[in-house]
Amino acid sequence: MATTDKNRATAEAILPLVGGAGNVASIAHCMTRLRLGLHDRGLVRDEELRALPAVLGVVEDETYQIVLGPGAVARVTSQFEELVREAPAPAAGPPTTAEELAARGEAIRADRKAKNATPVKLFLRRIANIFVPLIPALIGCGIIAGLNGLLTNLHWLPAVVPALAALASGFMSLLAVFVGYNTAKEFGGTPILGGAVAAIIVFPGVANVDAFGQKLSPGQGGVLGALGAALLAVWVEKWCRRRIPEALDVLVTPTLTVLVSGLVTLFGLMYVAGEVSTAIGTFATWLLSHGGSGAGFVLGGLFLPLVMLGLHQALIPIHTTLIEQQGYTVLLPILAMAGAGQVGAAAAVYLRLPHNTSIRRTIRSALPAGLLGVGEPLIYGVSLPLGRPFITACVGGAFGGGFVGLFNQLGAAVGSTAIGPSGWALFPLLAGNRGLGEMIAVYAGGLLVGYVTGFIATYYFGFTRTMLQELNAPQPQGPSTPGTSTPGTTTPTTTSPDTPPAPPEPTSAPQPTSA
Repeated sequence: MATTDKNRATAEAILPLVGGAGNVASIAHCMTRLRLGLHDRGLVRDEELRALPAVLGVVEDETYQIVLGPGAVARVTSQFEELVREAPAPAAGPPTTAEELAARGEAIRADRKAKNATPVKLFLRRIANIFVPLIPALIGCGIIAGLNGLLTNLHWLPAVVPALAALASGFMSLLAVFVGYNTAKEFGGTPILGGAVAAIIVFPGVANVDAFGQKLSPGQGGVLGALGAALLAVWVEKWCRRRIPEALDVLVTPTLTVLVSGLVTLFGLMYVAGEVSTAIGTFATWLLSHGGSGAGFVLGGLFLPLVMLGLHQALIPIHTTLIEQQGYTVLLPILAMAGAGQVGAAAAVYLRLPHNTSIRRTIRSALPAGLLGVGEPLIYGVSLPLGRPFITACVGGAFGGGFVGLFNQLGAAVGSTAIGPSGWALFPLLAGNRGLGEMIAVYAGGLLVGYVTGFIATYYFGFTRTMLQELNAPQPQGPSTPGTSTPGTTTPTTTSPDTPPAPPEPTSAPQPTSA
């Protein structure tokens, strides 16, 4: 009851600060964020919202995203939805003129389109929307798989091991079906038809089908094949809807959708997607076994800039393909080092700014979440607004990634059985080709290297003398003047001339920093 009251209180505190129930157009959540579609962004009181104890940060994208952290977000979202449903209908419009509302909305719309509406980013965001709903099941099954592996290696509870194996593998064996269902849903088709076509890929009977001179294998093509099959099903379905008479549509359209897209999947997509999936696995293994520390250095250092550009979402199908093929993705532990660099940088900022109570308060509240892999509060609340500390944090991530990559090159492949978590939260999901103790040691060593390097780089190179003087000056009381912002908030302008221009709006991808 106490937990429910706490979540209810958080929802009640958030609702008026986003303009009330009448300003809420849509409600959703991912692993860490409450995502709100708002009629009028100008009604949001950002500073008061960020000041709430339960709010770890805010992110603006196509939706207004409030970072609440894993676990809490689902509970607060349900309470928030209930409050919106219970709210009375608004009596009159907000106390602004239609011209003001139109001008404000147009300005927000133009700014958002300029930053986020590129075709590549929009397509990648839709691809991410297919996989993000699958993350909770991947995490749950991944932890069960890790527990099962531990019991197997210790020869404990042999009667339980087969049951745990079934629990861990059941979802993975049907992963293609869920991908097909979500793909059709995301691209405007009938979800169950997308799932039906994708189910062909995992059906054992495909072993009797010849394609390109060889027998197919159940699961061949994996999630990439399911993605392509469902996209084709959506196209066929839409084509049929436009041409089939309404009286026949309910019979003919589903039949033709499954028939046409299913045959193309069997005699084309499964083979092609299988070759692509195999190539991805082979390349990832080759890259880390030969490139090792160099590849890890580049991946760990560039991951957060990729997040800023929205390009990290292209990695989600790659992670899922590797998990499906090998049982784990070797890329995620390396990319997770980017968060370690942020933690080290934040600790250095805390020590370098002893008189800036605003930033230090933000760091104290955001650091525990950062250690658990929820990086948004530190990124958007500390390092990115300050500018240089974001770059030095990336240096920490690069060295941490190089450390993990080096051990991959030496033969100790460290991977994750799921996507989404990072930081300390990734420990239960570690898997690889060595013993659990060795994998934990390598990953923990990478985190330590990321922490230390991010700290040192930021402490000595993260600030100019002018920045230190300005940021350590006594903080003015009262509200900020228009057009300025206090460092330590998520707004991109700061008092320092060294701060770079405002970055593109971040995207929702849960890896390794959460979405």
